[in-house]
Amino acid sequence: MGYEYQSGPPWGGIKMDFTGGILNINQDNRNINLDCTNGLISDSIGNLLFVSNGVYIANAANDTMLNGSGLSPAPFTTNHTHLGLTLPQANLVIPIPDHPRQYYLFHETCDDYGYTFSSFYLYYSIIDMSMDSGLGAVVSKNNILLHDSLTEGRLTACKHANGRDWWLIVHRGVNSSLYYKYLITPFGIDGPYTQSIGSYRDWFFGQCVFSPDGKYYAYYEPTRDLDIYQFDRCTGDFVNPIQVAINDSAISVGVAFSPNSKVLYLSSTNYVYQFDLTASNIAASKTTVAVYDGYYSPQPPFATSFYLSQLAPDGKIYINCGNGTLDIHVINHPDIVGLGCDVCQHCIHLPSYNAFTIPNYPNYFLGSETGTVCDSLTNRIPEINSKINFQFNPNPVTGRNFTITYSALRAEGELQIINLEGKKVAGYPLPEWSSVQHLTLPELAPGIYMARLQSNGATGTIKFLVE
Repeated sequence: MGYEYQSGPPWGGIKMDFTGGILNINQDNRNINLDCTNGLISDSIGNLLFVSNGVYIANAANDTMLNGSGLSPAPFTTNHTHLGLTLPQANLVIPIPDHPRQYYLFHETCDDYGYTFSSFYLYYSIIDMSMDSGLGAVVSKNNILLHDSLTEGRLTACKHANGRDWWLIVHRGVNSSLYYKYLITPFGIDGPYTQSIGSYRDWFFGQCVFSPDGKYYAYYEPTRDLDIYQFDRCTGDFVNPIQVAINDSAISVGVAFSPNSKVLYLSSTNYVYQFDLTASNIAASKTTVAVYDGYYSPQPPFATSFYLSQLAPDGKIYINCGNGTLDIHVINHPDIVGLGCDVCQHCIHLPSYNAFTIPNYPNYFLGSETGTVCDSLTNRIPEINSKINFQFNPNPVTGRNFTITYSALRAEGELQIINLEGKKVAGYPLPEWSSVQHLTLPELAPGIYMARLQSNGATGTIKFLVE
């Protein structure tokens, strides 16, 4: 599945396409303006289905989706009609289990503007992509799922351990440690279930995220700092809370996990911090891996400070800026603990300005958690076929670096490099639920080789040429 990061007119549209596991950036003008709120979904080959800025939903034809206007009614929404909502993670798209081509859009706005900046309503709307000649239509809109004082945005979700259903997580609001949880099944939305845990939260702009394997959850905002929980995908419970004081001067912040779910990153205005989740003392593992270098894009006062973070389908973490800029940052090797993770500041140049926009999406590829009491739907979840389809790029290989992309693995696997004599000349372990790897070949003589990917009894092979 491909994803798009976009910023709309008047600066021009930006499409960051990760189809095939390699980033391609193009200008892609659309009528929809995206500020901070950005919820979207693509089909299985990376074609955009729809995108929402919190004010309305746009379809793939660059037009307002049928019945897609008038989301989250409130004065704040009306005042942001032109540019879209300025709330991080205020939109989230979840496929409706066992209902192909139907989706929930969960959405919020700011209902207490100028005071606590709280949302008073959590809404959901239903999109049916089989309607309007495949462009989709909103068949049910602005349904109130929850009425309470809620932290604006910060909508997150994780697959249930059965690999089919979803847990939706919402934080109650300012000066509260209460989480609301909803279970999304083929039969509807169950809940809310509640749990009080961790820090009391504030309205300052921050970010929440689940680890790719669904075992961790992190919440970071400037005034109440960082909470890390383990997550039980069966029960929806947070356990073993860790609170970490950051103590810097951050104004707006973000958070992201590495692809292997073992390393956590905070983007904190002037700093990027790293935490090793395998350490005996996670809080003490804090390492500063980047300090803002004073760069402006294109000139002062447009500082390329650090804001929201997102793990992308190419296995890298992208960090946008707290200003409208022509550049964003990238962590090239986020699985590596220490400075080897390679935070490259303003290394991703954009064809147009990006102002705060980064999409909010869960790990759609996560499947069932085997060996748990909740793994009761295994026979209903599509298993990996006996043949694994994957891509090998570039082919031919002109250097030593290459990328493989594949459907997410439900068990650990291995990529083997085999020569024409059938001898294994290199092997690379592939972690569970991974779907992209950037690897380096050993010194090989020019010629034809075989790449063999194996996982859970399934195998795929590709021939490639070393020049």
